[in-house]
Amino acid sequence: MQKFASTFSLTSLTLMLLLNSAYSMAQQNVNFWNGNKTESRQQYERNILKAALEASTQAHGDYTLSEDKSELSSDEESAVFRDTNTDLFVTVAGNPKLKHEEKIIVTHPLMKGLLGYRLIIVRHHDLEKFAAIRKQGALKKLSVGIPEGWADADLFRHNGFSVVEGGSFDEIFDLLAAKKFDYVSLGANEIEDVFKNRAEDSGMFNIEPTILLYYPFALVFYIDPEKPELAERLRDGLEAIERNGHAQRLFERATGNLIERLELRSRKVFRLENPMLPPQMREYRSTLLNQSVD
Repeated sequence: MQKFASTFSLTSLTLMLLLNSAYSMAQQNVNFWNGNKTESRQQYERNILKAALEASTQAHGDYTLSEDKSELSSDEESAVFRDTNTDLFVTVAGNPKLKHEEKIIVTHPLMKGLLGYRLIIVRHHDLEKFAAIRKQGALKKLSVGIPEGWADADLFRHNGFSVVEGGSFDEIFDLLAAKKFDYVSLGANEIEDVFKNRAEDSGMFNIEPTILLYYPFALVFYIDPEKPELAERLRDGLEAIERNGHAQRLFERATGNLIERLELRSRKVFRLENPMLPPQMREYRSTLLNQSVD
């Protein structure tokens, strides 16, 4: 009887260890870097990641999510997988800061390409000057201010625009006020929050109401190259939330009637090329406005 009890006890202990081991393997710890971007983007990208992880739980197991919103320099961002414990983050496809870094790109565009629809903020007394612009060449004669390290800088240069790159995002409107450049370009998904929180109170600036810049500028997940299982999970999860409508609901929650509110369909459209797109996304174009903009 004692021998049976000992055997039973040993068997029970082994089973418990196996169960704990299986649970530990199923529990995936995900470290998400969500810095160097506007608050509206942080919230949307956090929500889309949570939804994708949740939708893939049955196939890939439970997870814990840790978020880091610290600001990184360009050099720090380029080494984010090598020098930090980051597993993934959202960035523009073809981010030049990681051009020579190992990574896995999940080529599922987020936010329907809305970041590539760019509106501009100008000094109030320059509104008439911008409203009179009819050709892209006239806009190229004016200078766009871009914070140091932003991916847009090389893109604008490639298209022949005059670029003033420097300072931080926190400093950008002080520099615009000081006439260091003529305008600031931001994604349609973020410009209202940025204007409200950083520019409106001064009374010096306006969201210019007539111009829309467009270039294919997809937001995608970059994954630590040593985490292919996480990349697979994200692909499965993103496809699942597209199918069940959750991705669309998150988009609508984040943007509301933004297309109508900012009158995107009635603006003058100036089209730019994006040479940074990775080979697997060369043909990417947003169809958000259901019209040809490229």
